[in-house]
Amino acid sequence: MTTNGRSLTPPQGPIGLKLCFFGAGSMAEAIVRGLLSAGLAEPSGITMLNRSNAARLAELGERYGVRTAADEAAKEQALRGADVIFLCMKPKDAAEALRRLSPLLRDGQLLVSVIAGLSIAAIERLVGRRLPVARTMPNTSSTIGLGATGISFNDAASDGQRGLVLRIFRAVGTAHVVDESLIDAVTALSGSGPAYLYYMMEAMTDAAVSLGLPADTARALTVQTVLGAANMVLETGEEPADLRRKVTSPGGTTQAAIETFERQDFRGLVERAMRRAAERAAELGAELERSVT
Repeated sequence: MTTNGRSLTPPQGPIGLKLCFFGAGSMAEAIVRGLLSAGLAEPSGITMLNRSNAARLAELGERYGVRTAADEAAKEQALRGADVIFLCMKPKDAAEALRRLSPLLRDGQLLVSVIAGLSIAAIERLVGRRLPVARTMPNTSSTIGLGATGISFNDAASDGQRGLVLRIFRAVGTAHVVDESLIDAVTALSGSGPAYLYYMMEAMTDAAVSLGLPADTARALTVQTVLGAANMVLETGEEPADLRRKVTSPGGTTQAAIETFERQDFRGLVERAMRRAAERAAELGAELERSVT
């Protein structure tokens, strides 16, 4: 598929398309940094804009060398000319922003939404036309290039556009295509998941301090332990359960701890927490849908 004569099927080198970020928060910055670091885009091919924070745009322009659009004429020009528009505005601003965006859009433009809770159907209704849409659920680790993103597409998105979006989000971590009905599950797993691990790290550090370790030592050992465990899974390709069993000697210290977890139904607690997170994601999505329609 082409737009303005340029193919949207991603080549192996730079994608060579005009990208516009509507919203210039931390996630937009993370994606831009990933694109530039991976050599997928040139700064001159990226334009960033937001509702009214000119100082933020100036900061991003200076930091990354990207183009910015602060006045209304420049914003309109950037949006009209973009091959791909990233919808990175806050959910509360989404309805107004997408309605204003609608008359500027043209056939073939690809919309990539990072708006939590807003369905593809709602985006289509708000822009008032049938365009290729990718709905994404990244997480905060994308800001350091170690994100985990779930992506859903509407059926207007071509294979080339799907490949392009995957390539973009794999520049800031890992990305997987899921049915849109499973986006709430992705939210419960990887969207909220970093906070679960931080919570576990807090508890481990506090417990170590209660056992007598200095706070700075407890923190450093906790961080390295979590980092090492994650990398063991990645580097060895083994299942977490298999690696756990290798560490758990019969009658040893690890077994004593694991048995304590099991008595407290640790697995059940994790499942109940994630189910509640998924339910809350659905509730918030429904609230947002009602507010924008």
